[in-house]
Amino acid sequence: MNARIRRTVLAAALVAGLAAGTAGPALAKGTPTHTTAPAAAGTDTEALSDLIAGLPDAGATAALIRLGGTGGAWRGSAGVHDLVTGRPADPDARFRAGSVTKVFTAAAVLQLAAERKLSLDRPVRSYLPELIPAAYGAVTVRQLLNHTSGLPSAEYPGDTVEEWYAGRFHRFDARELVASATAKEPEFPAGTRQHYLNINYTVAGLLIEKVTGHDYEAEVSRRVLAPLGLRGTSFPGSDPRIHGPHNHGYQRMRLEDGTTGLRDVSVWSATDGWAAGDIISTTADLERFLTALFQGRVVRGPLLEEMFTLPDPSVRDFVSGRAPSFSAGLSTWKLGGRQVWGKTGGRWGYNSGIGATRDLSRTLVYSINSTDAKAEGENSLVMGVVGTVFGAPSAD
Repeated sequence: MNARIRRTVLAAALVAGLAAGTAGPALAKGTPTHTTAPAAAGTDTEALSDLIAGLPDAGATAALIRLGGTGGAWRGSAGVHDLVTGRPADPDARFRAGSVTKVFTAAAVLQLAAERKLSLDRPVRSYLPELIPAAYGAVTVRQLLNHTSGLPSAEYPGDTVEEWYAGRFHRFDARELVASATAKEPEFPAGTRQHYLNINYTVAGLLIEKVTGHDYEAEVSRRVLAPLGLRGTSFPGSDPRIHGPHNHGYQRMRLEDGTTGLRDVSVWSATDGWAAGDIISTTADLERFLTALFQGRVVRGPLLEEMFTLPDPSVRDFVSGRAPSFSAGLSTWKLGGRQVWGKTGGRWGYNSGIGATRDLSRTLVYSINSTDAKAEGENSLVMGVVGTVFGAPSAD
């Protein structure tokens, strides 16, 4: 049986197995494509290749991985472009990068701060008095960026994936989302806790528009995408499609007949995310952006340090009670005994992430077409990839 026929048969079996409410059959390993130049020093690329070689499986249909840094480079792709044809995954595909969008938004706000068009210490209400009520008058721009504002989540019409899927073409209005959030009581006094929520970056997107007089998408494109030549990166607006080459995303959910199966969720409006999570990109573009950002070529001078500065340790996470882990736009993890900075993202059918050591000795960009991309908890394949590249999370 040739490789294409085998992939198609396996993909069909996976869909049938999941539709029957099972985890699907055990799938034989495929062979990930990859190039080396040379293999990233200190990374077990054979183990990394083995991690993705079995795709598609019950948890993911495709994976794209790009390693870089001073130790060398490695590129890997595995799985299928779609479960109907079983064609190999496109290694240069575009994908929904979800909350990686926040890094672009934060970079634009910090550029504006560097140009003295806004101040990180100034209350957001002074820029958006018609939108931010007096109850949130103490919230500063910096507190939006590092999620210490106390703003509660916006109201969304749906809780389950099935409800979200039914409304996948709904067009959300950013101002209406902010109004629904600020109609509630603050979760905590500004600056006293940290709670990672999209609403902070929805407000940040509106702030960019107010200060510049331009649409959010146009301003970030002018400031970040165009200077770096990120031609595979775009803001979809209300367009629910991914234009250009892309691997299809699938989501496990309840079907009309009551069984559990996979739906193709590649076509889905991302207006609920907007400046917090709607960007479409490629692994090559995100690697270029990540490298330029850490080198100080996107945010210049002292303002770049905002992206590598966490709130005071006394500002505990609102949900977990742990020490803060979000800076302006980025997150941080202790992996393999080293500090790693980056950002993860999730849209239905797509998990993505960027990460690097501060000195860029090792960088990682990935896109994994997870079948439950917004599930609670960590995706096992994502954690396997990250652990192989950077090392296991530190106990402390």
